[in-house]
Amino acid sequence: MYQFPKGFYTDVREETVSATSITIENGTLKENKTKKEQGVIIRLYDGRRWYISSTTELAKVQDEIDSLARMAIPCPDIENNPIVQKYEVNKETLLRYTDCDVSSISNLQKLAMAEGYCNCLKAHPELQQWKLYYVDNHTRKHIVSSKGCDVTFDTQNCCVAPRYILMKDDKPFYGRKDIYQMKFEELSGHEKELHDQIKEDIYYHENAVPAEPGEYTCIFSPAVTGVFAHESFGHKSESDFMVGDENMKREWAIGTRVGAGLLNIIDTGMEEGSGYVPFDDEGTRAKKTYLIRDGILSGRLHSAMTAAALEESLTGNARAINFQFEPIVRMTATYVAAGDSTKEELIAGVKEGIYIDDYNHGSGMSTFTIAPNKAYMIRDGRLAEPVRISVITGNVMHTLHEIDGVSKEFELCSFALGGCGKMEQFPLRVGMGGPYIRVNHLTVQ
Repeated sequence: MYQFPKGFYTDVREETVSATSITIENGTLKENKTKKEQGVIIRLYDGRRWYISSTTELAKVQDEIDSLARMAIPCPDIENNPIVQKYEVNKETLLRYTDCDVSSISNLQKLAMAEGYCNCLKAHPELQQWKLYYVDNHTRKHIVSSKGCDVTFDTQNCCVAPRYILMKDDKPFYGRKDIYQMKFEELSGHEKELHDQIKEDIYYHENAVPAEPGEYTCIFSPAVTGVFAHESFGHKSESDFMVGDENMKREWAIGTRVGAGLLNIIDTGMEEGSGYVPFDDEGTRAKKTYLIRDGILSGRLHSAMTAAALEESLTGNARAINFQFEPIVRMTATYVAAGDSTKEELIAGVKEGIYIDDYNHGSGMSTFTIAPNKAYMIRDGRLAEPVRISVITGNVMHTLHEIDGVSKEFELCSFALGGCGKMEQFPLRVGMGGPYIRVNHLTVQ
């Protein structure tokens, strides 16, 4: 296909993207846009540095390869370079969504789908303002390398995402619902879920009272467990933070106990949803990586460069937001594994605590914070009144040891809008989730 110059490692990643975005605000169509885009990124490595170029002119890819080679210095022994040796030579075509390609659905059908869910929002006069987003994306990638890698695969999503505002005593409540599916026809039939969500949010906003600040045992819903795993530990597991930092290498040595014995945190691109990536952007096959296994630090996330630097195995986590960017170490779907308890058993074991049902946002490295969207008091082992909370916080390495209950109920969450940000690359689709978990000694404000 391409003539790769000798003395270098070279790879080419071609992407073909079709995406639709529709926005309806308070019943008025604000946006209806479909884009189709095709582009290529070329990387060439001479053992010293990388040379990178991206283009939308596919006929000129060979010219770009040759141009990068003229800037570099050939290395006769490039095949034995530690980074080059790490690259997998996969050869596979995995087109999972060809027969249900969302780009083949007419715009009229997509608009009708969005308008159908608008009727759910119109049925609730309590909503002061609302927006309905319909978004879809089908991406096909083809990655080839001078080592012989040749993989073609696709990813897809289609989503309806209502957003709305409730007001009481000049206090706003921001409600949302993500109906995220892999096939267009699967978006239908979720109206009752949306109605029930809105009713619950109305009840919460009308009845919630401020929580008394203090230290509590908290139970996280699967969505909150997911953002906790992503923010508090997932980013710490992205190994590019560790390269060249000897103190961090010692602190994060594999085999170190970092949490309670019932805690398992996993990252994988193999699960269908917004974290599905069967091959990363270096052509590495997706793996199931235990970041924590039974409370012990067991792995971290890698690109070929970081795997070579730390002398560890590839994990399939070199990702870029699109063909204009080089891949860096990123999460795929990060979650806490299920346990043996039930949600009811976790709640029953709490004399006074707080159930965190949903969140607005989360952040964290050494200290994590989660801003709840909805929360309820737990009194004598039962859910009680709804409460308003600004943030819950904790020290990551302390909190991981404070988990004393993990449910068998499990949910892997996908998100319609936004994504994960790192450096200049935002947003990247990721998944997160897990079971209900019980965590002691969290600071509630």
